[in-house]
Amino acid sequence: MKQSCMLDNIEKALSLTAFDIESAQKKMMPFGGAGRRLPADNEPLRIGAVLLLLYCHDGELYLVLTRRRDDLPSHAGQISFPGGRQEQGESLLDTALRETEEEIGVAGTAVSPLGQLTPIYIPPSGFMVHPFIGWYQSDQHPHFRPSVEEVAEIIEVPLRDLLDPASATAEPWDFRGSQVTVPFFAVQGHKVWGATAIMLSEFVERLRIVSGAPNGVGVG
Repeated sequence: MKQSCMLDNIEKALSLTAFDIESAQKKMMPFGGAGRRLPADNEPLRIGAVLLLLYCHDGELYLVLTRRRDDLPSHAGQISFPGGRQEQGESLLDTALRETEEEIGVAGTAVSPLGQLTPIYIPPSGFMVHPFIGWYQSDQHPHFRPSVEEVAEIIEVPLRDLLDPASATAEPWDFRGSQVTVPFFAVQGHKVWGATAIMLSEFVERLRIVSGAPNGVGVG
């Protein structure tokens, strides 16, 4: 699988014009998508950005996730993409690149932007998050330096694993005294759910269309 082929497929996937975004996202929406609508009041939203960082290792395409520390005030212990709140005067892409460097130690200058996914509203934190796709330009494996304040673990995921339909599953969870069915990606012993899974679902479904790999055969 050549690197150029992988990039071609990713760029094609991100530029699909007839793609059903809503259906792709709903596959991983917990609680049937309840609460995903924007708040009705006129208070400004908190704006943030994340980066889906891709790189090639041993001839295979990988994606980077992080496990947040268990003692953080929000989304503690959850699996996420590197990212955070937009600072004054910076573009959303700059936000995603800055946060990536701060959280996992990969410099923004080493990342080539490939495109964007659909922004998603996260009700618990009140953030409108803008997901970007980036390609690590070096031929070497990235040297990760996780932030000791935020990141408990870096998770390197072969994209082939996410394209495997068996990685997407669901189970009943207890939530505020009620039992609800929550979909998630099972990744290396972790459960990737919520906003991160929704963004991943859109990305994976786009790749399935352009790669002709409905059963997770490959991406190039």
